[in-house]
Amino acid sequence: QVQLVESGGGLVQAGGSLRLSCAASGRTFSGYVVGWFRQAPGKEREFVASLGWYGASAYGADSVKGRFTISRDNDGRTVYLQMNNLKPEDTAVYYCAAKATGKTKYDYWGQGTQVTVPS
Repeated sequence: QVQLVESGGGLVQAGGSLRLSCAASGRTFSGYVVGWFRQAPGKEREFVASLGWYGASAYGADSVKGRFTISRDNDGRTVYLQMNNLKPEDTAVYYCAAKATGKTKYDYWGQGTQVTVPS
């Protein structure tokens, strides 16, 4: 069982930055892939980025490439999503999720953190 706690969301002006955190409660992310997803009002949930335990990363929509960076702290307990040059279209609830390496489905989800970029 993996419990995930997200933090770092908020309101930021266009062009600003935020760093989201996803912490694993009571354990490290060893053996897991951690992903970030987002869901804007009235839209489907969208894959943003993922990071494997051995460092393989992937990014979703072209709109976030070059602006968002996924990383992990040295003790393997927290995964970050650094978001730069934020745009109004980045407004969404951001969720972190985890799955065991090799699995297709993300089994564990955090509660979500709101990111708002006013237009």
